[in-house]
Order: sequence, then C-alpha cells, then structure tokens
Amino acid sequence: MRPEQYHHDAVKSLLHQAKIATIGELKEALGTTSDATVFRKLQGLGYRSSYSHGGRFYTLEEIARFGSLGLWGFRAVWFSRFGSLVSTAEALVKAAEAGYDAAEAEAVLHVEAKGALLQLVRQERLARERVEGRYVYLAPDAPTRRAQLRARSVYDAEASRLYLGPGLRVLPDELKAAIVLFYSLLDERQRRLYAGLEAMKVGHGGDTQVAELLGIDPGTVARGRRELLAGDITPGRVRRAGGGRPSAKKASPR
Repeated sequence: MRPEQYHHDAVKSLLHQAKIATIGELKEALGTTSDATVFRKLQGLGYRSSYSHGGRFYTLEEIARFGSLGLWGFRAVWFSRFGSLVSTAEALVKAAEAGYDAAEAEAVLHVEAKGALLQLVRQERLARERVEGRYVYLAPDAPTRRAQLRARSVYDAEASRLYLGPGLRVLPDELKAAIVLFYSLLDERQRRLYAGLEAMKVGHGGDTQVAELLGIDPGTVARGRRELLAGDITPGRVRRAGGGRPSAKKASPR
C-alpha cells in the first residue's frame, strides 16, 4: 500500500500555532500545490472557513471559540457556526428580538451585510419592512415578524434622539455644539473614526443618529466603527494604502 505523502498533522500544527490560515499557507505547510489535497486534510479534521474576507481564511472547529451569537473573530477575520455570511445573517435576523436594519446587522457581523440581506429577501428567506424611514429585516414567518415589529416600536421610541449610554440619555445643545466643533478640527481619517466611536457609544441606531448630527453619510460612520472594532488602523495614515490621488512623478530633465 502506497504511504500517504501528505499528513494532516502539518495542517493541524499550523492552525494550532497561527489559529487561522489561508489556502496558500496551508499548501505550503503540506508541501503541495493542490487545493484538493488541502481540503481533503481539512475535512478529516473538521474545519470552518471565514464568512469575512471572501472566505479566504480557515480554522479548525476545536480552535474557534464561538460566542453567544455563534460568531468568533481573530485578527479581524470572522467565523460563524452558521457557515457563510448569507446563512449567518439569516440566522441572526430570525433570532433578533426586533430584527435588524442594515447598520445594526453590520455592527453585529463586523462586515458589510446589505448585499447578503437583500439576497435573503429576494429568496424569501427574510422579510423586509420600512420602519421610521429605514428598512428593517425580519423573520419571514408572520408570528415572529409581528413580534419583532412590536419590539422594534419600543426600541425606536427609546432611541428617538441622540444619546450617549445609560448615564447621559439626551445630549444638550452645548454638548452637541462641542462635538461638532471638535469633529471639525480632525482630519479625514480621525473624523471617520471619531464618528464611529460616538456611534458605538449610542448603540442601537447610532450610525444614523451620529451621521445626522455631524452631517455625514451613515456609511462613513459605519466604516469608522468597523475599523475601530477590527483594529484596522495604521498610525499616521489618513487614507488606506492605495487611497487618494496617484502621485505625479517628476520628469528627469535631459
């Protein structure tokens, strides 16, 4: 009988050391160029692929430490008990007491989720209703959906104005003015991150409320919040690598 050329111990050792790895890193550990060989070894060990980063990262079931929502993150890479982003979004919305709007779902999932939510609605795996000027994603069965909408009406009534945590329910005009003034002194990246920080303090509906106060797009607030949660910050850099206008190279005179 031909001896096994590639042993799953190499995969297991790498993942226990690094926690997560890409297919390229796993192939290097096995000494193979074949994706199929890697997946055969992973299947024998019990693995998970990330729902973030396009599913490019892998870990083992025994390594992942899923929280109460069935999610686990490591170095800004996210995994789910439910599998893909679409399946995870479906499970979390159905279990949510008041459903989720897109910003709330992204705050929970730590990734852009609107596309997945719309796909679920088109496939009739979720429902969507307009509530207080925004779309809320809900369970598809009528009894659960009605209960979620009742809870949503209570949530929206409690978060009708901008507030910062339980100790300071409503911001006085002086504090609002101070926030706007401080925001105006920051550069582009700092503004985005500061807006994201204030949105996290607000909690439910924070992206929209902070965006209205500062006069910016809620997507900018959500991006800043995600960057803070992921630790995706490079000191001294205003834009992401590759962002901004391309540099003009000075022609060498001849």
